[in-house]
Amino acid sequence: MDNRMTVSPLAAKPVAETARYKIFVRNLVLAAKIGVHPHEKVRPPRLRVSVELEMAGDPPRHDELIDALDYERVVAGIRDLAMAQHINLVETFADAVARLCLVNGRVLAACITVEKLDVYSNAESVGVTLERRRAE
Repeated sequence: MDNRMTVSPLAAKPVAETARYKIFVRNLVLAAKIGVHPHEKVRPPRLRVSVELEMAGDPPRHDELIDALDYERVVAGIRDLAMAQHINLVETFADAVARLCLVNGRVLAACITVEKLDVYSNAESVGVTLERRRAE
């Protein structure tokens, strides 16, 4: 006879401490006005962008989008940055994405990876990973 108690996660008592959780967008591929070479200014190269955001507080309690950071807004912001104006460096683009994400007060930290695709025939990508944390 099995004497173990099973508890539904929904019936569990609230945790006393504040939770931290992460949300992410992985491998978003888009064309961007980026690069130092003349051909990149004529034909925007493809980028792959990944974002991981450390969130403050508990996950949304009411299962409502209004209580969450909307992934759609993150993706739209990245797309807007990619086509807004020409940027020379992937580092500059990654920093702009991080700053965009940190505008939301619940975002404690942002880790952004930006990869240029199709640069070398024998390499999948080249790029940068940049991390920014809100000053405490």
